[in-house]
Amino acid sequence: MSLLKGDTSLHNLDLPELEGRTALPTGEDLRGNIENYIGMARVPVGLAGPLLISGEEACGEVMVPLATTEGALVASYSRGMKAITSAGGAVVRVLETGVQRAPYFKLEDLPAAGRFVAWVLAHLEDFADITSKTSRYARFKKVKPILEGNSVTLVFEFFTGDAAGQNMVTICTDQICRHVIDACGEVIQEFYIESNASGDKKANHQSFQSVRGRKVSIEVTLPRSVVGKVLKSTPENMERFGRAAAYGSLKTGTLGVQAHCANGLAALFIACGQDAACVAEAAVGIVRMEVDTNGDLYVAGTFPNLIVGSVGGGTRLGTQRECLEIIGCYGAGKANRLAEITAGVCLAGELSILAALAEGHFVQAHASLGRRKD
Repeated sequence: MSLLKGDTSLHNLDLPELEGRTALPTGEDLRGNIENYIGMARVPVGLAGPLLISGEEACGEVMVPLATTEGALVASYSRGMKAITSAGGAVVRVLETGVQRAPYFKLEDLPAAGRFVAWVLAHLEDFADITSKTSRYARFKKVKPILEGNSVTLVFEFFTGDAAGQNMVTICTDQICRHVIDACGEVIQEFYIESNASGDKKANHQSFQSVRGRKVSIEVTLPRSVVGKVLKSTPENMERFGRAAAYGSLKTGTLGVQAHCANGLAALFIACGQDAACVAEAAVGIVRMEVDTNGDLYVAGTFPNLIVGSVGGGTRLGTQRECLEIIGCYGAGKANRLAEITAGVCLAGELSILAALAEGHFVQAHASLGRRKD
């Protein structure tokens, strides 16, 4: 079930959980999602859109549920989505997938560490076999050894199917490491299942340069008329401000160049049952704007760390499942679709806020929509 072109209202959907027509879940209902359960945090959900995208899994218009208490956010993202849709939609592709876990091993000395790395690299087929026996969905992709003196960090990377996969890769990595410790022939003095090197819930250079979750790229060309009518700006002003914002990112050491992807990601993740803490890594990305030879505005965004899943975690909970169903992203086979829509949300938010900043409308918008008058 999803809201597609020609049906951008909720009239044809039954949403008992979002509308509060069901009883609160019990602690047993939520087993695996919460401990010491006392109640529910009610975060309002608004619909942004319609958003028109052309992906390999998501193709058409969708209305996107965003859970937030920040006034002006849904309106801002809707404006960016309107610009994209009015331009004929954005083209989006999932480029790569992978989730990491990075265990640490301390050995006797440097020669022992070198022998250990050589043994690991000679047994990759064993790791793939252990992974397939441990999980129905995970697939071992590769391991990157990082040797430093008598210590070795092994950055394992897995494909995790339609789940975000942090728990999945932890369990698979643990089974592999048990085998490594027993069979490698070296004395392991210290071992930790995670050494803070996987990028889990942290913005970092490693995943920014490769992938964590799903790496997605998206582009749209906004005609000059759309930039003027919808975004109240010009392609030239947008490009100039984008350049100034890029300089600001460089001066402050920001990973990537983007204005507020975390806003849309947090709202989408909370609405759709994703791990909200993963916004820390998912918000890393690059958004680039330039005036093309026709005088229109070309905009591209690449987001290497969209760690999203259509199964597992909080996706099975009532309101979260309904939000996923609204965008057609609940259940097996829908994770890439969710990643494509997520990239569209990020790009829409960037267009709207960059236009507002370029034209000096930012303060006025928040004053009118983000503050109560009473």
